[in-house]
Amino acid sequence: MTDELEIVRTILKSARTASVTTQTASGALHSRPLAVLDDDFAGTLWFFTADPSSKTADLAAHPQVNVSVGDGKGWLSLSGVATISRDEERIDRYWNPWAAAYFEGGRDDPTVALLQVDVSSIHYWDLDKPAIVTAFEVAKGLLTRSAPDVGDNGVIQLH
Repeated sequence: MTDELEIVRTILKSARTASVTTQTASGALHSRPLAVLDDDFAGTLWFFTADPSSKTADLAAHPQVNVSVGDGKGWLSLSGVATISRDEERIDRYWNPWAAAYFEGGRDDPTVALLQVDVSSIHYWDLDKPAIVTAFEVAKGLLTRSAPDVGDNGVIQLH
């Protein structure tokens, strides 16, 4: 699993922005882009969020979330349970100019909070081949009517 977690870390570092999907009280799904804060994924994802907000209201009704991340290096779908944290030490560690732009009162804004996602499962697709090889594999797949070999995929269960 260590090699698989390295794939996850590489994709997270490369992408830097995730789409976090919550479920509203009425059952509708709502996705929002959020910046990934931690470079050393070990099972928990962190994002800045305002609390109160529609996102935190969604989490009060349904704490299960999905986080998707994708870029040229691969794609991740991470499922888990989200909670709101006001851990001052962690907020200080992650605080940055990008976060400051979203909070009118800066670091001292009373709505500053962290969205903590404890990940239970990860589906990944690692695009481990150069673009030219991927293009060749796709063309070969079209000609032979077989699935192209463009990377590895798998599932990691954490909890």
